[in-house]
Amino acid sequence: DYAIAKYMVLKRLGFTTDQLRVVVVQDLNLGVPHAILAVYVNGAAYILDNQIQQVMSDRAIAHYRPIYSINESAWWLHKPVN
Repeated sequence: DYAIAKYMVLKRLGFTTDQLRVVVVQDLNLGVPHAILAVYVNGAAYILDNQIQQVMSDRAIAHYRPIYSINESAWWLHKPVN
């Protein structure tokens, strides 16, 4: 998957495990699950996604509902916001 490949490349370039998470999301437009990469820099999350050409702030993407995130040291279950 592209998200895993991006994770490995950024790790090799010096990003720490704490800065990287593969996020499994539900694409609300297409109705399918999808994996993206979240990169945390200075407290902000940026999304690298093969379906979006530019790097985006996580706050700028509204059509994804996160399900869970993983990296080499932990996993996080995302709860829906009501």
